[in-house]
Amino acid sequence: MAKSTPATVALEKAKVAFKLHEYEYDPNAERIGMQAAEALGIEPARLLKTLMAKAGNDVVCVLAPSDREVNLKRLASAAGAKSAAMLGAVEAERITGYHVGGISPFGQKKRARAFIEQSALQFPTVLCNGGRRGLQVELAPADLVRVLGATAADIC
Repeated sequence: MAKSTPATVALEKAKVAFKLHEYEYDPNAERIGMQAAEALGIEPARLLKTLMAKAGNDVVCVLAPSDREVNLKRLASAAGAKSAAMLGAVEAERITGYHVGGISPFGQKKRARAFIEQSALQFPTVLCNGGRRGLQVELAPADLVRVLGATAADIC
């Protein structure tokens, strides 16, 4: 399998040190992030799921621990919006250029403002999708925040 994706290209361009992790993607998994964490033997709090949402009129990218749910009121507050809602799969795929289960916060077709659950910053490294199903990238949370210009907030 090719390891080069728009996400890995974006990370290389930003000169970020990262490590790739491949696993057997299960398209029937009830919770994709939890399935990835289990397959890789990674603590679910360190494996961040990439979600696309709308905060007010703006599309935002949300990184949350795979074992937690995003609180939409807190997300809206962090984004300075009155409300927030998750995007549907078709819209998320159209905006990011990735398939659901392979949506990475890096290398998206249209760059969206990013938010990360602040509890994820406590780890030396975190994992997030590498731009295709069955591929995760491991990197320092500080690099993730820097490259995405992400806002850390209590969103879960």
